[in-house]
Amino acid sequence: MSRRRPHGLRAAAGAAVATALTLTAVAAAPAATAADRPDRGGHHTRTQQALDAVVAAGAPGALAQVRDRRGTWTGSSGVADVETERPRLRPDRFRIGSITKTFVATVLLQLQEERRLDLDDPVERWLPGVVRGNGHDGRKVTVRQLLNHTSGIYDVTSDRGFQEKVFESGFFEHRYDTWTPEQLVAIAMEHEPSFAPGTDWSYSNTNYVLAGMVIEAATGNSYAEEVERRVVRPLGLRATELPGTRVTMPRPHGRAYERLGTGEEAQLVDVTEINPSVAWAAGEMVSTVDDLNRFLRALLDGRLLSGKSMREMLTTVPTGEGDRYGLGIRTRDLSCGVEVWGHSGGIHGSVSYVFSTRDGSRTMAYNVNTSASADSVLEAGFCGQEPAASPGAGEAGQSGGSSPDRGRAAGDRVTGRR
Repeated sequence: MSRRRPHGLRAAAGAAVATALTLTAVAAAPAATAADRPDRGGHHTRTQQALDAVVAAGAPGALAQVRDRRGTWTGSSGVADVETERPRLRPDRFRIGSITKTFVATVLLQLQEERRLDLDDPVERWLPGVVRGNGHDGRKVTVRQLLNHTSGIYDVTSDRGFQEKVFESGFFEHRYDTWTPEQLVAIAMEHEPSFAPGTDWSYSNTNYVLAGMVIEAATGNSYAEEVERRVVRPLGLRATELPGTRVTMPRPHGRAYERLGTGEEAQLVDVTEINPSVAWAAGEMVSTVDDLNRFLRALLDGRLLSGKSMREMLTTVPTGEGDRYGLGIRTRDLSCGVEVWGHSGGIHGSVSYVFSTRDGSRTMAYNVNTSASADSVLEAGFCGQEPAASPGAGEAGQSGGSSPDRGRAAGDRVTGRR
């Protein structure tokens, strides 16, 4: 049976903390667009209801965008900032956590197309002596096994000392610490592997820290430079960034929150500022719902990878968790039988995902500014029985608004990837 691991950096919660951070307000972001008005056709009523339910369950705010043949709809519920009560807006940037992995896998597949590496190379070839200790052996692990989480390499985020510093009581003291990829891998090497390479599946953030290091060894550039040059700039993802060690968020953005403590003593604290080097190539990126939808549609359309590379990326292994994992991308069947492809991501005060049908006919990006389940919104976005249009149906202005914004999705084209 596959061993379950957190799908991204776990939120800063767990240990009770006596002193809460001061909630810091930010200036209100500019208005999203003039097109942000109610969904008068009622096509996204179920999705809006699901967003409202996430907020009713305790999340400060939720934001989603659906792109399909009708155009682009953006809906929100709750607030981006609990002090100013500013609503969540379409241009808001947020940390996307493990969705970073899909960008990293794309770059490695491009490098294979250029014959600068082979995904079946042993990790040892590119990172000699790095994957060693307590049964780990980089000579027996391939780059491909890093990307589909069949390497067996221990997940650094499962280390108790790391958890205490990053997720629990030590968060307040260590939130601004800079972590190097070598440090993260060294922590993982203090433990035995989860299993022999290729014999099972287990999600490990260490895999993608190593994948980022392989990119750097193969190119001589930082992995961030390669992601920006090959993916971000060609696709025109102007709101997508790889922040490195910068602890603040680029504007416009809301705040990120976690509830620390238990029961009546639990307090909502602001965890917006954190040094994202703690995640590095496993989950440091910042983006928006617009950019995430544009990226995934371009990827599945074949604008970033050749047909052969896409077949490799979409070749999956079972996770033991009801879905399957490819190379930096996962697939699952929803309750209505719709198969979707994409990735989710969790990091302090932020849970995100972007999923699409294989043909790209419908894509959906989502973010909630705390740790909260996202399945209900995903189900509504792809499986909701959307009623026929009726006057005033589906108006969601009281919940943060929505926008038809028709026609933009079709114009998202890329002329080159290098």
